Amino acid sequence: MTRPPRKPGLWARLRRGYKRTQVWARRRIPPGLRLLVGLLLMVGGALGFLPVIGFWMFPLGVAIAALDIVPIWRWIRAWLARHR
Repeated sequence: MTRPPRKPGLWARLRRGYKRTQVWARRRIPPGLRLLVGLLLMVGGALGFLPVIGFWMFPLGVAIAALDIVPIWRWIRAWLARHR
């Protein structure tokens, strides 16, 4: 008798969902707008006590904004290295 396959745990499903959202955002949202969308989601997450707007928006906003923050930091570091 074989066991049915186990469902992935909560954290695995959340990680997979955030990864899917990042891939979707990277493909569908232009680079400058991703930072704005991420910031708006974080502001909405701060209002998580409201019925529709929830605390789930804050980590999602961080994940989407991070797609634009990393290239900006790389550009700043390269610029500083050239001008020293």
